[in-house]
Amino acid sequence: MPVFFSTLIDIFIYLYMDKFFINGGNKLFGEIKMDCAKNAVLPILAGSILVEGVVCLKDVPIYKDVLSMIEILKNLGADVKWVGKNLYIDSFNICKNEISHQLASPVRSSIFTLGPILSRLGKAKVAYPGGCNIGLRPIDIHLFGLRELGCNINEKNGYIYAQKSKRKANAVSLRFPSVGATENIMMFACLFDGETKIYNPAKEPEIVDLAKFLNKCGAKIKGAGSDLIVINGVKKLNGVDYKPIYDRIECGTFLIAGAMTGGEIVLKNCNYNHNQVLIEKLKKSGCKIFCDKNKIALKSSKNLASYGTVETEVYPGFPTDLQSQMVSLATICKGTSFIFENLFESRFNFVGELIKMGCDIKCKSSVCIVNGKNKIFGADVVATDLRGGASLILAGLVAEGYTTISNIELVDRGYFAIENKLSTLGADIKRI
Repeated sequence: MPVFFSTLIDIFIYLYMDKFFINGGNKLFGEIKMDCAKNAVLPILAGSILVEGVVCLKDVPIYKDVLSMIEILKNLGADVKWVGKNLYIDSFNICKNEISHQLASPVRSSIFTLGPILSRLGKAKVAYPGGCNIGLRPIDIHLFGLRELGCNINEKNGYIYAQKSKRKANAVSLRFPSVGATENIMMFACLFDGETKIYNPAKEPEIVDLAKFLNKCGAKIKGAGSDLIVINGVKKLNGVDYKPIYDRIECGTFLIAGAMTGGEIVLKNCNYNHNQVLIEKLKKSGCKIFCDKNKIALKSSKNLASYGTVETEVYPGFPTDLQSQMVSLATICKGTSFIFENLFESRFNFVGELIKMGCDIKCKSSVCIVNGKNKIFGADVVATDLRGGASLILAGLVAEGYTTISNIELVDRGYFAIENKLSTLGADIKRI
């Protein structure tokens, strides 16, 4: 059943109910729709700072990270409100250029506001961002790009102090295709006189979606999704209605859930190309997968073989945000699987919780070695981060007996009412 809220208080009470209770063993059957992508919505919210008009984002789920970002925008002076499932942002009255530690600490995407604030107001004071504890996620590439374009930046007392100046260069070459840095530089350059080129940018679908949003507002951005992004500055951006892309990570998580539990599921609002690498791994394990326009159908016998090796990479490689879920899948696949995490050094923090459930897993540096078993068992476990929490839910769906997962507010950062979608498909899962 869908969740309805009459007040914001209801939303916060719901999001801070702190446990999932799962009775494992049910197969999944049926059809569900995917939501808009958290990782697309958050940079678009930051980009709305640049817009001198009303932005309407359509059908946006109430992710916990979105709520945190809304508080940041309101603090800057924006008027933000929900009307049904649509989110309206009016940034006309933005005049404040500071984001405090209190506002930045809950959400990594707070750093996305640096470029837009700097571009619009000329100065910015932004606290270092928070988010999940999955390892070091330095922002040096963000700052490098802005400095290359002539910004004066100092770091002290946990804050980034930045001031816009005359253009120093018209090209930025990133040493690593950082998603956040690409987004920050792209947004900053939208209102910056002249042409800006970003070499070696990130190519994720969310980058392309941000460019589409900004272009609809009047920006001039070419090449998003390629090896070179070119931005020609404009005088102003105008308000628009926009629907962000659907969530490839949510889609991937549910495909893995269907594979692990058996049965047949159909996911609507999906782009096959965004999850092609995952789909090939699931087929190797023995799943039958069919794709048609914006639908992906999966059939699994639950008698799965190892998918071999997974190595996380930048897009279009295997996404790090699905690595934890693939570890859970490997625990019930016949044979040994190897999962290499090449992007975040603390992304295996959740593994100890899976071991409590009887999983045979060993971690050595950046590789996780999983020997699949016929049975794993329910236990009381704790989510250590957003995607690690999702992996525990998947394990709980197939475990023998009951699983209780605490600290689930981390899961709410990137999945809205995940238990409702799983229940619709036949899972026995409750929020308590």
